[in-house]
Amino acid sequence: MTPRALDRGSIAFLIVVAVVAIAIPILNLALPESSPLHVPTYLVSLFGKYVCFALLALSIDLIWGYCGILSLGHGAFFALGGYAMGMYLMRQIGGRGVYGNPLLPDFMVFLNWKELPLAWWGFSHFPYAMLMVLLVPGLLALVFGWFAFRSRVTGVYFSIITQAMTFALMLAFFRNDFGFGGNNGLTDFKDILGFNVQADGTRAALFAISCVALALGYVVCRVLVASKFGMVLVAIRDAEARARFLGYRVESYKLAVFVVSACMAGVAGALYVPQVGIINPGEFSPANSIEAVIWVAVGGRGTLVGAVVGALLVNYAKTTFTSGALAPYWLFLLGGLFVGVTLWLPRGIVGTLSHWRARRRAAAAEAAETTATPADGPAPKPAAAE
Repeated sequence: MTPRALDRGSIAFLIVVAVVAIAIPILNLALPESSPLHVPTYLVSLFGKYVCFALLALSIDLIWGYCGILSLGHGAFFALGGYAMGMYLMRQIGGRGVYGNPLLPDFMVFLNWKELPLAWWGFSHFPYAMLMVLLVPGLLALVFGWFAFRSRVTGVYFSIITQAMTFALMLAFFRNDFGFGGNNGLTDFKDILGFNVQADGTRAALFAISCVALALGYVVCRVLVASKFGMVLVAIRDAEARARFLGYRVESYKLAVFVVSACMAGVAGALYVPQVGIINPGEFSPANSIEAVIWVAVGGRGTLVGAVVGALLVNYAKTTFTSGALAPYWLFLLGGLFVGVTLWLPRGIVGTLSHWRARRRAAAAEAAETTATPADGPAPKPAAAE
């Protein structure tokens, strides 16, 4: 770890995440429901979903804020990680499904499948499923990124083809013969590692694990952006042609950070599924990827902490406004928020605050220099009396 990877702000952020990871489960499990400090279980699951979205936003900020890669298809990596976890959870149901088949999930029995597809082999084992959570999104990012970056596809063109990628995956997963539940997706989960996914203790544990994953993801991002690797990424973002002229293999740097970002998104999706209880092709929707980009823009592109703040604030607003009279207008509000941030707050919330603080420090330092000017020399001696 580089010496300046974790500054005071980073340490403060990690402390806050640790406190939340400990406090929320305690307030849920240790306090009675009659206590005013008790956190209901449904809020634990809701907060856990927010934390998973924060990790997804962090993965987007890593490539967009520091390397200039605007991906409008990161929802695909998120959904693939979610499907990998969902397949493991479906295999844990065993004979407790509606049709009582110990090998085939209910939707396969309903569709008259005779044997388990090859893609499902191994998902009865948790280590294999966790490997797939990283391997499947990472491999897709590696193949897709290799062709895209090697062809020097950049800017809006890269954004368009990533959006096309996630839309194509959504259409594929909607098909019943694809073997992943079709339109209904995967649901009705029972256990995870032998623990009931509906139990209060399991939900509290999943929330805490999600916070740990967010903290680890933040540390990984900070280490990367504070290293020489991160400096090259910023150079590519600001002047890709110059970085290539200086001899850097731009495509290799972009591909490496793209794969790391995809793996982080896959982990976020895997933690998201057991907390919401379902994964379906709707998670591949391009609108979800665009919304995740808005989280980063609102919080502050290129700040890491801003991505987390933006994800939490926008999703809290979504939860609030989609359950009342403003529900039909939420998408208009979201679009207006993005336009407003772009026009009047281009650095985002955290980025703007950091900019203001830097300006105040610079102004204070300049004022201190002007008031403490050095003397030109020793003071002249008074003239001798005649």
